[in-house]
Amino acid sequence: MKINSNYLNLEESYLFSTIARKIEEYQKENKDAKIIRLGIGDVTLPLAEEVIKSLHKAVDDMADKSTFKGYGPEQGYGFLRDAVRDYYGSYGAKLESTEIFISDGAKSDLANILDIFHIDNRVLVPNPVYPVYLDTNIMLGRNVTFIDANMENGFLPLPDESIPADIIYLCSPNNPTGAVYTREALQKWVNYALKCNAVILFDSAYESYIVDKDLPRSIYEIEGAKSCAIEFNSLSKTAGFTGTRLGYTIVPHSLVFEGVSLNKLWLRRQTTKFNGVPYVIQKAAEAVFTEEGQREIRANIEYYRENARIIAETLDSLGVWYTGGKNSPYIWLKAFDGMTSWEFFDYLLREANIVGTPGAGFGANGEGFFRLTAFGNRENTIEAMERLKRLRNRA
Repeated sequence: MKINSNYLNLEESYLFSTIARKIEEYQKENKDAKIIRLGIGDVTLPLAEEVIKSLHKAVDDMADKSTFKGYGPEQGYGFLRDAVRDYYGSYGAKLESTEIFISDGAKSDLANILDIFHIDNRVLVPNPVYPVYLDTNIMLGRNVTFIDANMENGFLPLPDESIPADIIYLCSPNNPTGAVYTREALQKWVNYALKCNAVILFDSAYESYIVDKDLPRSIYEIEGAKSCAIEFNSLSKTAGFTGTRLGYTIVPHSLVFEGVSLNKLWLRRQTTKFNGVPYVIQKAAEAVFTEEGQREIRANIEYYRENARIIAETLDSLGVWYTGGKNSPYIWLKAFDGMTSWEFFDYLLREANIVGTPGAGFGANGEGFFRLTAFGNRENTIEAMERLKRLRNRA
């Protein structure tokens, strides 16, 4: 018996465990300190009322012989696939229901999609990056090439034709930087992928936070994208399903490589390795896409957007460089006074009792930067920004 030794090539996942340890040590020595956590990547508002009503009704369905559901279709029930199709169509991205696959979240599908690609494919990943993109390829033994995201390009790198790629990861709005690609920029990526005969894995988990109508919410708003892109989305940050678990992956029928439909490959993968999302969760998700459900979740999203606005407004007043905040729940700022990411973490914890996420945890290009999120409550967000102002003015 031999292990998959590629796992030994992974860096230790120390980021959040180190954060937790540092907070615990500080709290032991400063028992009265009120620590405000703005590093959390989880939502804090409850599920919308319409979602809860649908969830309760679905539970009742499971208690009635006439409406009980056993195994469902691995690719998702038709009622939810149709709802997702119509949602995309509402902002100009035309899809077929059979191109949509319901899953238990974008994270798992971003990893599992690699099953349908050859091990020798060359992978291109922006740096800094959501760790799942990198780690899942290392687990399989693939070589990964980084493309630099930095202050100079607004943390939105464009394709470099001198760098060959077969699989390209893009995330917009981006985690961790909050930066959002324009239509023109995404068109360049699509053109590059078509020229290279590459596939783009496009993570749009935060599209619902985009308020600027000139910014694309789906890569399928871009000409040619249905011939080169797979899109991943989730209800985690859109509708608070982080603990309920539901996402979806879109694999267009026009995605054909070596004469083979990727839609058919993914369908076979899912029907072989996945049992589908529970009926009750899919019924809850269906409510998200109703008129009333959309009204309610938009109110929740607006709450987080206002938190982001408060953070961004504070940074503007202090003259701090950042991206994100307007069309994203993430704010990516430059650490004060040339500090490293971890030095800035310690400084904020010690001097202002504020916790964020060191940018270095997302890759080498994250060094010297720091991520704050808008998912806390309003009172804590306001208090944290007052503390930040006092701290910066004191300096």
